[in-house]
Amino acid sequence: MRKYELVFIARPDLEENALGEVIQKVSNWITENNGNIEKIDQWGKRKLAYPIRKQTEGHYVLMNLALPPAFVPELERNLRYLEQVMRFLITQQ
Repeated sequence: MRKYELVFIARPDLEENALGEVIQKVSNWITENNGNIEKIDQWGKRKLAYPIRKQTEGHYVLMNLALPPAFVPELERNLRYLEQVMRFLITQQ
């Protein structure tokens, strides 16, 4: 298990419970594949540095994770197809 940080930006038009559902879905993917979530930090809605999909704001979420390295490409693929997520970045700590 390696430690990773996942930061993703969700669409700004999501309500609080819809954002919670997105976070729960990502959390379920991680725990179902033998990963551990150490911390989830919601930064709230912030202005983007440049427009993404014609949006100028987004909900930022930071997750500190412990994952098997083989699961990282699958998590990236799942996040890429999740419609509510505009951008994401996974980095190893």
